[in-house]
Amino acid sequence: MNGPIELEEIYGAANYEPLPVVLVRGEGVYLWDDEGRRYLDMMGAYSAVSHGHCHPRLVRALTEQAARLGVVSRAFYTDSLGPFLKRACELTGLDAALPMNTGAEAVETALKAARKWAYAVKGVAPGKAEIIACDGNFHGRTIAIVGMSSHHQYKDGFGPFPQGFRRIPFGGSRRWKPRSRPTPPPSWSNRSRAKAASSCRRMAISRHAPSSAADTMCC
Repeated sequence: MNGPIELEEIYGAANYEPLPVVLVRGEGVYLWDDEGRRYLDMMGAYSAVSHGHCHPRLVRALTEQAARLGVVSRAFYTDSLGPFLKRACELTGLDAALPMNTGAEAVETALKAARKWAYAVKGVAPGKAEIIACDGNFHGRTIAIVGMSSHHQYKDGFGPFPQGFRRIPFGGSRRWKPRSRPTPPPSWSNRSRAKAASSCRRMAISRHAPSSAADTMCC
């Protein structure tokens, strides 16, 4: 009979190369494997924010919510999302928020919001917006995100990649010069510009929009 590791290797698509440890439960900072060995979890915050394992308050909140209402479509309002968004904006000091399930989704949304702002408010010519990324970045594994990576390992075999990305050395923004300085369309009124800005805010970008997406890539 195949064990957990063998089953993953047989039926799981090749992705990560996990350590040969089968975890079965956790409590606080500790983990236990299927042979009863206890570990100090030093990987808990890998790629995400960890609150430890099975914290009683979090378990209670999850259980109460699951027993009352599960995941619903954003076609409806709920009694939980509004208060959550209010608290998130108060903590971050931003004007609006758009929750995401993963970091890659947050980055992709930030890229879209930055481009939308560039076209709708800053007057960048259609199809000419550029995203500036730093060498050594890692934001996830979607096609667009690995396309702006400087690591061959993450890009090998996945091209061609979307256009409109440039890389500069980390900390090299002072040496970087824009290829052009866009001007808003002369036919735009202040009202039109404000309407476009409002549209961008709904895509989770501050009305004081940064020239890069760095300030919006929070997940």
